[in-house]
Amino acid sequence: MSTTNGSSAPGASRTTLAPPATNSMRPKSTGLIPTNNVTTKEGVTVRTRIDPTLTVDDVVRQLCVNLKVTEPSSNFALRDKDTDELIVNENLRKKIKNKANLKLVNSPNIEAAEIVQKLLVRDERTFKMALWSLKKFIKEEKFAQEFLSHGGLSELAQVICTEHGNTLAYALEAMHNLMDLDYGWSTLDNTFIFKVVQILSSPNSLINVCRPATAILKKLVEADPMNAPGPLIASSSRAPPVAPPGSVYRYGFQIVFQQMRREKGSLETVVNRLGSADTAMILHSMMLINSLLSHVNDTEWDEFISELERLNVRKAVIRLMSSHNIDDLTSSILDFQANIVRVTYRKKSTLVEPEVEPLHESALEYIWNCSKVQDGRDNDGEVLKWRKLGFSSENLVHEFQEVGELGLDCLRNFVADDPDLFSKVILEQLSRPVDRRCPIARASNEIVELLAEHWVIFAPAYSTSTTYQPFFLNFYRVHALATQFFLRMWNESGSAAGDFSRIVALARSQVKVALQRENTKPWHEVEHDFLDCEYRAVRDRQMQELEAEDDLLSKVPVRNLKEKITRESAEFVRQQRIQCLFQGAWFINGIPTPANGLSRRPNGQWRFIRLDNGLKYLHYVDSTVQFPVRNGLEDLPERIEIAAITQIATGTCASPPNILRDHLDLPPPNSLTPSPLSFSLLTATEGSLADQIASDQSRWADWTDGLNMLRRDSGHVTSEETAGYIKALTEIGLKIKLLDLSGEKVDIPSGLVAGPPPSNTDFFFSDLI
Repeated sequence: MSTTNGSSAPGASRTTLAPPATNSMRPKSTGLIPTNNVTTKEGVTVRTRIDPTLTVDDVVRQLCVNLKVTEPSSNFALRDKDTDELIVNENLRKKIKNKANLKLVNSPNIEAAEIVQKLLVRDERTFKMALWSLKKFIKEEKFAQEFLSHGGLSELAQVICTEHGNTLAYALEAMHNLMDLDYGWSTLDNTFIFKVVQILSSPNSLINVCRPATAILKKLVEADPMNAPGPLIASSSRAPPVAPPGSVYRYGFQIVFQQMRREKGSLETVVNRLGSADTAMILHSMMLINSLLSHVNDTEWDEFISELERLNVRKAVIRLMSSHNIDDLTSSILDFQANIVRVTYRKKSTLVEPEVEPLHESALEYIWNCSKVQDGRDNDGEVLKWRKLGFSSENLVHEFQEVGELGLDCLRNFVADDPDLFSKVILEQLSRPVDRRCPIARASNEIVELLAEHWVIFAPAYSTSTTYQPFFLNFYRVHALATQFFLRMWNESGSAAGDFSRIVALARSQVKVALQRENTKPWHEVEHDFLDCEYRAVRDRQMQELEAEDDLLSKVPVRNLKEKITRESAEFVRQQRIQCLFQGAWFINGIPTPANGLSRRPNGQWRFIRLDNGLKYLHYVDSTVQFPVRNGLEDLPERIEIAAITQIATGTCASPPNILRDHLDLPPPNSLTPSPLSFSLLTATEGSLADQIASDQSRWADWTDGLNMLRRDSGHVTSEETAGYIKALTEIGLKIKLLDLSGEKVDIPSGLVAGPPPSNTDFFFSDLI
């Protein structure tokens, strides 16, 4: 590096500094074109030519020599003057190529030490500015390491525990950004967590304080030992495994929920903020609720789910579904919907055991007391109690075997809606001859089965819905309406005991009609379909449906088989989508629409993206042209951490006007009209990490659904194409399995005994795809 007066230093042949011109002195021509302007700490701007083959340390060293800086070059670093981004070896070439304006500043080591000292002293003149700088710089790993090594974590935690207002907001944002690292904050204790819970719950907390506080709790919930990379350490034969010492994966649901229990009303505050006027606050609250639902352990499961139900969280989310102006919440709402599918499946799979579980015993006692019926004995001297309510036997474990705890909850809610009406109905049925009585309890359980079949509550891992399902979130109310429909059909048709399956078939038909167009249909129409339809109209429509399709699929063994194949289909499609991510693909770098927030500017109009084998990073390279990318990651210098992605938003960006339309299966674009084949990888605080446009619908579906299935807290799929694949594979597989049974139109019995599996149980999808 050399200056214009002829003084030189090592590297002068590769890098040149030109001082600023003045009226009294003009720089001598060096014959080299400067690449970047560098501004010193004193405010002097010099023109430089930087050799891209140098390391950042070499560039800083030569700058210090040419500028005659007496301090060691290790005390300095380079940052982008416009964005404050730290210049490191990985982004140096890009900054040189883009002719970015740079500035010579304190090194991360010096900057971190100074900020920690300011946090300790808390001088009003420098304290807030130090926190403002900290929340930006802490995102840089070099700075974060130095900040931690100088004891910054404990000082920052102390600030959070004592400050308030905007100062507290800056400190919380800095802590949240620090927690993006998977190391360095494992010493945060229960006192700190409880303080964050108190901050979140306080009615006096500013909205810009509540947002990062909520995000911090989400990070702590997700820092579950079961999510830790690498092997876990077995603690004992009974206790769950733990993460290695020093790992941040030592928190999780139990630790956070214990502190939320201590602060009365904290969970209620989070749920209430789903009605906030601040979209970001809603999003943070929604993501915290989803994290809690995804990580709740068996010990607190009943308590937590019951508390959420008491707080009417489903009703709050249904209201959000009707708020069409909150597009950013779509992914989080679908994640919540998928979580409730898992909750519903678990309830359906949990046996009702009143002799073991006090909650089950209490619910059954409530139902019995509301019936106002006296138990007794039948003609054979057997106890006659639950059969009076419409069960087939007195063995309640057996009666609820197919619908589990979900069936018990539905029956209890049905009774609780109008206890007097329930008692009236039961007493009325008991006044009839035995063979003319409507078995209310059996009908309730059968309706649960029909609704579970309609909403595909078969698998605990995935929800194939790509649209809002507000009626599903209102499961108990829909169950009550459908049960009332069953009772009315029984009465209007003058049914007897042998007609039970016929009324079930009517109910199945009506469920399909009443719950169609779920994402657009108003609730009052659902009520009308169940409460006001006439028996004759329902029967005539059902007969038309039976003419169009065989009712083989309604048989219990076939429905069970369909459940199994649905699970296998979903897992198969998940693996296929993730394989597409492993292979990688080229995308167009889109232009984000204003509603999509901040975005990183790409260095080229094309981007190749590939998922690493560890499922932790998306590696990519930007280019002005497409080129053959080798296997592996050598050609992909940049990367995005999967854990940083909070949402895969779709229809978010437009294609650049200079992109050849031959590359896209799209009509000509209007000005910044979002492309239907676009998607963005969003974070909660930094806007968009990537804005991409796929070349066709299949690639868009592969990647949006693959990324959604890859994310820890997401269970939903985005595209109708993927949902269609799962449905088609299920239907094909079911037909193949049934060929041997239905080829001769042999009637399927109401129950089948499963014998040993056949020898050729290879999964059929491998031959179909």
